[in-house]
Amino acid sequence: RCQPPVTMPEVRKPKITASRKLLLKSLMLARAKECWEQELEEREAEKKRYLAERVPALQTRGLSLSALQDLCRDLHAKVEVVDEERYDIEAKCLHNTREIKDLKLKVLDLRGKFKRPPLRRVRVSADAMLRALLGSKHKVSMDLRANLKSVKKEDTEKERPVEVGDWRKNVEAMSGMEGRKKMFDAAKSPTTQ
Repeated sequence: RCQPPVTMPEVRKPKITASRKLLLKSLMLARAKECWEQELEEREAEKKRYLAERVPALQTRGLSLSALQDLCRDLHAKVEVVDEERYDIEAKCLHNTREIKDLKLKVLDLRGKFKRPPLRRVRVSADAMLRALLGSKHKVSMDLRANLKSVKKEDTEKERPVEVGDWRKNVEAMSGMEGRKKMFDAAKSPTTQ
């Protein structure tokens, strides 16, 4: 196998020119390519050696029909054994990859580092929120003022009439460009009168 070059202890290096840097880079790439080709050749030789050990050459010359049938049965039995081993190894690999994935998720949970998505502001009424949470079964409207206690008002408050409407209607009426136009017109009209 190709060994990486031994690194020397860090010593202050003078700046090198661009041409020298390019030359060194090309030399390193050439060396890496040689190592890679050598590794491929070693792998191929190892594969051939392993196959020569495990799978001897078949000698079918001079065998009778019954001997050939016995040879085929033996080969089929060996193929079945190898397939069973392959299936078991694949099942173990799948199990291990699932376990690794679960453990990675647990590590992330313990660290508490999650990529939080950017949140957008959404205007949702209380009824729409309950409908989203409870589904279509939600039929009760959420009237917050119905749960408040009634309090006797003083005489000063009775003198000035105050229109109290549903705040949600007001918000919905003032939202969007129409609401801005109404606010603009309302601000304009008292000055003109």
